[in-house]
Order: sequence, then structure tokens, then C-alpha cells
Amino acid sequence: MRTDELDFHLPPELIAQTPSPRRDASKLLHYRRADRSVAHRRFSDLPGLLRPGDLLVFNDARVLPARFMLRKSTGGRIEGLYLSEVRPGLWNVLLKGLERYGSAPLHFELAPEICAQVTRTGQAGEYELQVGTDEPAAAVLARVGRMPLPPYIKRDKRLDERDDLDRSRYQTVFARAPGAVAAPTAALHFSDELLAALAAAGVARTFVTLDVGLGTFKPVTAQDLESHVMHVEPYSITQEAAEALNQAKRTDRRIIAVGTTAARVLESQPSGEPFTARSASTGIFIRPPYAWKHVDALITNFHLPRSTLIALVAALTGLEEQRRLYGLAIEQRYRFFSYGDSMFVE
Repeated sequence: MRTDELDFHLPPELIAQTPSPRRDASKLLHYRRADRSVAHRRFSDLPGLLRPGDLLVFNDARVLPARFMLRKSTGGRIEGLYLSEVRPGLWNVLLKGLERYGSAPLHFELAPEICAQVTRTGQAGEYELQVGTDEPAAAVLARVGRMPLPPYIKRDKRLDERDDLDRSRYQTVFARAPGAVAAPTAALHFSDELLAALAAAGVARTFVTLDVGLGTFKPVTAQDLESHVMHVEPYSITQEAAEALNQAKRTDRRIIAVGTTAARVLESQPSGEPFTARSASTGIFIRPPYAWKHVDALITNFHLPRSTLIALVAALTGLEEQRRLYGLAIEQRYRFFSYGDSMFVE
């Protein structure tokens, strides 16, 4: 399949820069595969669209405030993005603006008492950074970082002007396990009130964890999808989640993935076998044609052109229907990407 088949033109004004005033006030495009019908709704309508016994599967990864700023001794600024922690005090990061700075000491702009030093350089802007504290990375980033919004959401890069809105809204209400550097955005629409309404309607829920990485949002640069090297992300399934999924399978209830990340965790599990508690990594690339093993329906946002995310949606709806649905969303002025509106495909 050619990558350009996943391309489309999006008017720039439809790229959402801020979340809706309320989490569940966003638009919801409701698509039924059985009859190809489309209805335009609000996300708060979801309890009336789901069936009693449906099982919603959420990704409960917690987004770290992973963007930070370092200062050189000369006063120059270096923009950083935390990727992972090798061990306490040693981080994998992306750095921008280092340019042959070598091993000279650096200081965090918002915590100048903490020194940092580059100990290893890698490819594509990746570095190993020795941080002068034994505190866990999450604790340090809580003081020195800001939320790692995608580049299409424009914010002032000065870290002394923190955006409390992003700290709150680029995070799900049930976020638990810190480690992601991007949000599972389909779940951003769920409020505590909506979760309560879904439970009252007999809709069940469970949680898996996938630490969303930057690779999730990168466009595919290969000319055909088969040549694309998929990023790998760690995930975990608890015993409680495995039991909920197995119970849904046994009783023939729908499993509804909330977001592409939850869908990737589910579809990474073997077909015809019970779900089990596990911690592993997945590099699954779901694209047309694809035979779905576990996911019966999907709640998802509207995604970037030429991305692995839109390929996953096309694998569920079919490529021509994916194009039609995105065309309708543009006509109806839906808002796109991380802070945008959503779609329920059943």
C-alpha cells in the first residue's frame, strides 16, 4: 500500500490549539460499519451509543512534563526532551541547540542548582544526560519541565511561562503510570461525570498501560507502508485487566479500544488464547488489510496525514471509507489532532 494513499489536505484552522471547554463537549463522529451510516454527535452522547456490557479499554499512561530547558555557562539555551531513564541520574534525551558544546556542565533553567552533563551522543539528536541528582526523573521533571505538546500545538517555549491548562488537559482524568511523552489523546474526552454515566448505563471498563513515545506521531516517510520501520513501545496488562478481557470474550461482549494505543496493546496479544498479565513491548503496525483479533470497536481522534495512526483507522474502516469520513469531518469543521474532536467506529 502506498503511503500517499493516507494523505489529505487539512485547512490549518482545523488543527485544535486548545481543548474544548469541557472534556466531553467535543464533537463525536459516529460511524457504523454495518451500514456505513454517519451521525454527528457530542462526546457526552456516548452512554446512549454503547451497549450494556460493552468493555471500554483505556490506556492509563501518565504523561510526564518532558520538555525542559538547559542553560550553558555562556547563557545560551538548549531545548531538551526527556525520553527515558537508564537509571537514577542518567537520562536518554533529545537536545536541540547543543552544537559541539562537548562535555561542559549545563544547568536546568528552572532549577539551576541541578547540573547536567552530556556523557554520550547518539543519532538524530539523541544524547545521554548525567543529571546531578538521585531523584527519580519524574520528580525532577515535575519541577523543571512542561508538557510535551506536539509541534502543531503552538506555545511559548519559555519555561517560565508554564501553561497550567496543558498540565491538566493534556492528561487523562485516570492517568496513573508515569512514563509517556505523549498523551493517549482519545481518552482526553472522558470526564469523571461521563465515566460515572457510562458505569450507570452498564458499560464496563478496564485499563492497560502503553508508554506513548514520539514515534507514535511521526509521519511515515517510506513510499510504501511495508517499508516503514515501526517504533516499539513498552506496555503492560495487569491480572485484573486480563480477567476483564477474558470475561468479555467468554460472554461475547464487545471490546472497545479507547485510542490507537489501547488497540495496539490488545492486538499484540495472540489470537485464540486467553489474555494474561504481562509486561512486554510492541512494534505492531496495523494497516490495511488487517484481520482484527480482539478489538470490536474503536474510539479515536482524527490523525495526522501519512501517519501510522491513520493507517490503523483505515485498517478498521477500509481505506475508501476512512477517506470519506475524514472528508466529512473537514466539511463539518471538526477539530483535528491531539486537542481535537473524535470518532466512534463500531
